[in-house]
Amino acid sequence: MAPVRFDLSDDQEFFRETARRFIEAEVPISVVREWHELPDGCPESWWQAAAELGWTSLLVPESLGGGSISGRPIVDLTIVADEMGRGVTPGPFMPTNVVADTLARSGSPDQQALLEGVMAGEVVLAWAFCEPGGDWTPGHVAAAAVPSNGGYALTGTKVGVEAGAQAHHLLVTARTADGLAQFLVPSDAPGVTVNPQESLDLGRRFAEVRLVGVPVGPEALVGAPGAATEAEVARQCLLMQLLQCADNAGSSAKVLEFTIEYAFDRYSFARPLASYQALKHRFADMKLWSEASQASVDGAADALAKGQDEVRMVSVAKSYVGDHSVELMHDCVQMHGGIGVTYEHDLHLYLRRATVNRGLFGTPGDHRVTLSKMMGY
Repeated sequence: MAPVRFDLSDDQEFFRETARRFIEAEVPISVVREWHELPDGCPESWWQAAAELGWTSLLVPESLGGGSISGRPIVDLTIVADEMGRGVTPGPFMPTNVVADTLARSGSPDQQALLEGVMAGEVVLAWAFCEPGGDWTPGHVAAAAVPSNGGYALTGTKVGVEAGAQAHHLLVTARTADGLAQFLVPSDAPGVTVNPQESLDLGRRFAEVRLVGVPVGPEALVGAPGAATEAEVARQCLLMQLLQCADNAGSSAKVLEFTIEYAFDRYSFARPLASYQALKHRFADMKLWSEASQASVDGAADALAKGQDEVRMVSVAKSYVGDHSVELMHDCVQMHGGIGVTYEHDLHLYLRRATVNRGLFGTPGDHRVTLSKMMGY
C-alpha cells in the first residue's frame, strides 16, 4: 500500500525503503514475540544499529552532530514512526527523539553533550510527564520543584513513562512558583525510584517514576521556568502525539494489507471471501480510513514543522487516527474469523499497540474537546 504523500524526495523514499528493509530483516514479527520476554523490550545492540541509520539524530541540528535526510526533520521522523508501526517494532524511539529535540533546542552545552551518546544509541532518554490517573494536560502537572540549597528538590509521581526503566536520563516536568520547569535527571539519582508497569503493548515498556525530595542543582534545569518552558512542553506533547498517530497509521495500513490478502486466499462456499459484495463495501470503508489517517498525519507533520495551526492539525490527527485505526483493526479481526482472536495470530500485536497509542497524551475524545473549544463551543 503506497504512502499518501506525493512530495517525498528520492532521498526520503530511499530512507523509507531502508527503514522497512531493516525492520523486516532484523525484527520480523517472530522476533518481536521473542523480545517480549526481554525486560528492556529489545537488545541494546539492535537499538544501536537503528541509531546508526539516523533514527535518533533527525531532530538534532547539524551543529550538534545530527541532521535530517531532507531538511524536513519532522517529516523524516514520521517516516520512521510509520515503518515502526507497520512492524510493531519495539524500542525507545518516541521518548528518546522528543527529549533529544528539547535538549537540542533548549538544553545547556553540558546537557547537549549527551546527544552524542543518544545519536549512537548508547544513551536512552525518557520523558516523565503524565500524572497519576492518566492526566496528560500540561496545566495539571502536580509534581513540585521546590527551591533547596541553591537548586531544587523534586517530589511527585509520574506514570506511563515510556522507556522509563531503560532510560539513562529522565526529563522531569514539574511545577515551580514561576510556572512549569523541566529537569534532566539521571535515572539512578538519589530519591528516584523507577517501577516497571504492565502494558497492553507487548513491544514497548512503560514505568512509574517516584520522586521523593530528589536534589538537583541549577545545571539540571532545561531552559528556565515560566512561559518558555510551558511552550516547550506543549511542543513536546504535539510531537509525541504526532509520532503516535504516524505509528498507528502505519500499523493499520499493514493490518489492512494482510487482511485483504487473507480474504483472497480464504475460501467460503467455493469463493474467496474477498468476492462477497458486503465485504467489498467494508474493505472500501477501511481503505478510506487508512488513507485519511495517513493524510491527517501528513497534514499535522507539515503544520508542526511550520509552526502554523499545529495544535488544531495534531488534534485532528489524534482524534481521527486514534479512533479509526482501532476500529479498522477490530473489523480486520472479524474478517479473519476465529483465528483472528487467537494469541498465535499477529493481528493482536497491532491492536494492542494501537489501543495503547490511542490513550496516550489524550484520547480522541479529549482532542475533540480541544477542537470544539478552538471553534468557540
